[in-house]
Amino acid sequence: MTKYIVAITLWLCSVSMSAQQTFTEKLQQTVETAGRIILYQDKSITDLVNGKKQQQQEAVTSGKRQDDITMPYASSIAEDSLLQGQKVKINGYRIQVYFGDNSRKGKTEARAAGQRFWNLFAELPVYISFVSPHWLCRAGDFRTMEEASDVLRRIREMGVFPEAVIVKSKINVRM
Repeated sequence: MTKYIVAITLWLCSVSMSAQQTFTEKLQQTVETAGRIILYQDKSITDLVNGKKQQQQEAVTSGKRQDDITMPYASSIAEDSLLQGQKVKINGYRIQVYFGDNSRKGKTEARAAGQRFWNLFAELPVYISFVSPHWLCRAGDFRTMEEASDVLRRIREMGVFPEAVIVKSKINVRM
């Protein structure tokens, strides 16, 4: 109990004494009873943690995408919403291109399937998620079954994801 009181007191003191400090600066302060934390990280990570926004132009030219977990080709939701309006979730359809188990291998395979799909269909969003106990890779935000069926037909004609199926899902739409 006293440990929590000391921690809260130290936090309140640091907040009141350092109104202009960033989060990482506060974190690296020397505290007599607790020691000191030293961070070694890239400036871009420090900027991200401290809430500094990247320029909107970088978001436009990056050509990257968003999914449920961070992938190498994912951009931030905030950047997308600045460019296209507010994102809303509604009932719709997605194409499931991978369904795996709850192992590390399943996660790796889901990410690989997402990357392969994105390379072939860059115009469609790719979503990698874990729905216990399975890793899933789903693509697209289709409002109707017909829209999803057209894309599924193209996928099957290419012969790349024979296990692909249409599933009902909450989809992201821009307002």
